[in-house]
Amino acid sequence: MQQSESAAKLENGSAHRPTAREPSAVGHNAGMETISLAQRLEMREPPLGRPIGFHHWQDLAFLHWRVAPELIAPLIPDGLTLDTWDGDAWVGLVPFFMSGVRPWWSPPVPGISNFAETNVRTYVHYRGTGPGVWFFSLDAASSLAVRVARWRWNLNYFRARMQVRPTERGVTYSSHRLWPEPAGAMSEIAIEFADENSHSQALRLAEPGSLDFFLVERYVMYMQPKNGELRGGRVWHRPYPLRDVRLASCEETMLASSGIKTHGPPCHVAFSPGVQVRIFAPYELTAT
Repeated sequence: MQQSESAAKLENGSAHRPTAREPSAVGHNAGMETISLAQRLEMREPPLGRPIGFHHWQDLAFLHWRVAPELIAPLIPDGLTLDTWDGDAWVGLVPFFMSGVRPWWSPPVPGISNFAETNVRTYVHYRGTGPGVWFFSLDAASSLAVRVARWRWNLNYFRARMQVRPTERGVTYSSHRLWPEPAGAMSEIAIEFADENSHSQALRLAEPGSLDFFLVERYVMYMQPKNGELRGGRVWHRPYPLRDVRLASCEETMLASSGIKTHGPPCHVAFSPGVQVRIFAPYELTAT
């Protein structure tokens, strides 16, 4: 179980900010070329075709730990390569609230389209392209969303009892996993805005080439159906507006539930008030 106290007051990971080195590739396909900054910036362009769904992601907290790549590489599927920064893999715990969740053909439905989510993730690419996300787990406070995502997207979703509560000074997040087994994984997180006046701090965008940019600007997710063939899925949104926060407290067992060992509090913390998101259909990956 990971735990940190408000005395630590990590401001956007500044206490442990690594030097700005070029990201590298480590994993099942180690030796592939690294992803260039130009490739990463290209992912900001909207995909062609019609979205199949729309979401509004709100009050996102990005908590990240740096982990030795040899500990994470065995946990990702063959065919994917770890996307590393400063020689390390990065594991994220990202709680947030989703609203307006709907397919393209329907308006939002009260009682169904709004719910909290928390995901555990790392960063990967496929054969030197598509810098994206591999999800170890995703917990959601919606039974329908969990069932649909497990069936349609082959993502490792769990039903959880969750709350996201904005406060005068920040946001608190709570998640307790219910089903399917293994149940019981949990997280209790509180962040505080670096500026005590929650309305006075200007928002910023992640600077291209920065660690913020590497961690949060991700527009591809990967999934693996039961037949073992990897698939990709594109999302698109405007770049996250970010603000600096302090980690007031963090107690969680979700990383350990995914077989991930970390030590101490997260070394990078950021927050975004949210973005409007377009979801595109999954696609087969083509070997190159």
